[in-house]
Amino acid sequence: MQRREFLVNSCAVSVVAMSGETLLAREAPEQMKRKSKESEPAFRSRVLKERAQEKGPAKEGRLPGGSCYELRRYEIETEAQKAGLDKFLSEAAIEAWNGLGIKPVGVFYPVEGLSPVYVLLPHRSLMSFSTALQRLSENQEYLAKGADFLNAPAEQPAYKSVEVQLMAAFQGMPQLERPVDAPGRIFQLRTYESPSEKTGLKKIEMFNTAEIQIFRKVGLHPVFFGQTLAGIKMPNLTYMLGFQDMDESKANWKKFGADPDWQKLRAMPEYADKAILRNKGITNLYLKPASYSQI
Repeated sequence: MQRREFLVNSCAVSVVAMSGETLLAREAPEQMKRKSKESEPAFRSRVLKERAQEKGPAKEGRLPGGSCYELRRYEIETEAQKAGLDKFLSEAAIEAWNGLGIKPVGVFYPVEGLSPVYVLLPHRSLMSFSTALQRLSENQEYLAKGADFLNAPAEQPAYKSVEVQLMAAFQGMPQLERPVDAPGRIFQLRTYESPSEKTGLKKIEMFNTAEIQIFRKVGLHPVFFGQTLAGIKMPNLTYMLGFQDMDESKANWKKFGADPDWQKLRAMPEYADKAILRNKGITNLYLKPASYSQI
């Protein structure tokens, strides 16, 4: 029960419109109106907790935000390994994952260089994540189509290593989106590390109560937002943005920096980077989709 309550509290947020001096009041029910002498940050935190409590306990195996995300990071060393990974993903794995309800599947390479390769798998529940490997092992068509990759000998491995990151979708953006489809589209994968679990939850609150909406307003097109439940560099949150091209990314980040709502939000002491982010704790990567990627 403690684990369930932690997930509810850590992921609980509301997607509401921003208006004037408050970011949440417009769509809050009467009992959630801002109280006299209640600061805006305290108001937002209270609304989040009360709305989470209204939803009640999560169903077994399902997170309150909606989806969970599996982000696989393949380290490859040679063009032969790249070709083998592409063949495995495009001819065997993606079709099999889709058959399990895991879709759309994203495959991304660095804008420059060979490695690492990122594979994004959106799961409908923790049960989907925990049983996917076993279900794939019972799929004879998948085993046959992926035989070269799955049965690669130790002296000729299919890849150097693979890391898996499990994330819970933010309740402020509970489902993955595909915001761009241009042939030359690019994606930005960003990870924010926090100095403690408490400050990590504060950064998630910042996104859920206001920052995601500011992103959308200025053209920073979200693909997903996830709180890392298992993986490296914890505690952290990871998110992905999509753009038509690099020029759009640069222009819209500039708009974001100058946006008055963002300037107001970042000026709040409890949301200052130095308070909720680890020093040098931001990782920023630009990625390009594989030709067969579904995102």
